[in-house]
Amino acid sequence: MPAAESARTLAAFRPKLLDTLPGYTRAHFSRDLGAGLTVGVVALPLAMAFAIASGLKPEAGLFTAIIAGFLISALGGSRVQIGGPAGAFIVIVYGILERYGLANLIIATAMSGVLLFLMGLFRLGTLIRFIPIAVVIGFTNGIAVLIMLSQVRDFLGLELASMPASFFAMLQALGGALHTLNPAALALALGTLALLIAWQQAMPRLGPQKLPFSGKLSVVPGTIVALAAATAASLLLDLPVETIGSRFGGIPASLPAFVWPEFSWSTVRFLLMPALTLALLGAIESLLCARIADGLTEDRHDPNQELMAQGIANFVTPFFGGMPATGTIARTVTNAKSGAFSPVAGMVHALTLLAVVLVAAPLARHIPLAALAAILVYVAWNMGEWREFVQLRQYRLPYRITLLAVFGLTVIVDLTVAVEVGLIAACLTFIYRISSLTRAEAVSAQDQPLLAGQDGQVRAWRLYGALFFGAVKLVEDMEQQLPARALVLDLKNLIYVDSSGADTLLDLARGCQKHGVRLILCGLQHQPLDIARRSGLLAALPASDVCPDLSRGLAAASAS
Repeated sequence: MPAAESARTLAAFRPKLLDTLPGYTRAHFSRDLGAGLTVGVVALPLAMAFAIASGLKPEAGLFTAIIAGFLISALGGSRVQIGGPAGAFIVIVYGILERYGLANLIIATAMSGVLLFLMGLFRLGTLIRFIPIAVVIGFTNGIAVLIMLSQVRDFLGLELASMPASFFAMLQALGGALHTLNPAALALALGTLALLIAWQQAMPRLGPQKLPFSGKLSVVPGTIVALAAATAASLLLDLPVETIGSRFGGIPASLPAFVWPEFSWSTVRFLLMPALTLALLGAIESLLCARIADGLTEDRHDPNQELMAQGIANFVTPFFGGMPATGTIARTVTNAKSGAFSPVAGMVHALTLLAVVLVAAPLARHIPLAALAAILVYVAWNMGEWREFVQLRQYRLPYRITLLAVFGLTVIVDLTVAVEVGLIAACLTFIYRISSLTRAEAVSAQDQPLLAGQDGQVRAWRLYGALFFGAVKLVEDMEQQLPARALVLDLKNLIYVDSSGADTLLDLARGCQKHGVRLILCGLQHQPLDIARRSGLLAALPASDVCPDLSRGLAAASAS
């Protein structure tokens, strides 16, 4: 029996793909094929840009989009979610690379994959939604600021050998290199950004009556249009700007090879926190993305299956030259709006990128890094929830402090520290709020006539809310003002009692017994009744002192 019960606590491994294949038709495949090709084109520049911004070679992003993108779609719990490299990981990956090196980044990513799989296996997918929105917004906006700051070097064309990971060191390095500003790179970056914004804003508003073929043009992603235009301008005008070829030597036109990293077990123990950060951030990003996808498709994702798929992808991908992967909101939305029916679309997107790598890799060497920086600045700006800062006055002080603390710590200190502090602050705020909602009200003789003439002899209290470790003082104070004959507690409106609350009630029972005062409990039900039984509280009281309601409890107290 115990084995059967423990087995039921584990999530069943059943990819969403298996649910969509029955009844799958040629029309469905046509929809998936079109959506997959579109998303593949969208993912191409983003995958390279995310890898370069993380301190890796551009092919690392492409290999991640290919391998992780295929695995997440094939094994995931969402119909239309697209997996791959994401902007949220840039800061973390860059920091791990600078501190521990590439070999340990591979190990940390694989460790995060194991953690993600275990989170899904033990059904922890639903717990991610309990992370406060203030924490999520705070670190999302902080990451967006750091991404934009990390792109200043390429945006301005600065001659800077490497970018430090810490905020103040980054500012110092950029400030010291400002005299090397490249006007051609700046003009190209500004032109790319302007074209991207104009395309994204104008295309949805144009109809066939205003511009011929605008319906078809609007399907073409703005990132591809801006990247192609910037690359063409760089080549035709022979601009003196850095390109993928000049910095990285281009992209290999071959399949990724398996790589076993050389690492020391003495350093692995230091990777647990970075791996945990990657796992938590990947889980949050992927499940938030899956929830957005649900709203676009009127489907419901399986969060635990999604985490298991993310875990497998993050365990496999780094050994083939990839980087951490998660669900990507922009590509997922594009996939859903392009008519995707099933996870087959995500698999097509991965195969599209593979075909690009095998066929068109030599062309990538001409892509200007200033153009990729402009695209990342645009992506980072869109990933931030900047309106939340404007609306902060509408929220309570604890929410504002939590959001601003997480944001500030993410930018200035470290994402891991920011999330830890944010969660601690949110927990303390929650404990305070719940304890303030728990209250005890004295029952008067006007409310209960049975109390008439019982002054000093019988006292009754009604408890409301949750009796937990943060609110036990209410009961402790009662012991300091015991009546002469009987103390009656109406617990009908008590919705929760934790072990500390049960222990405090036991202490009150012992204190009443010591002073010769009868303790009568009324209205115990559901969880409070269960813990009163399990903690021994009911066994410590005579059966006559446990009443179904306050009236009977007061009657018993009056008769004593």
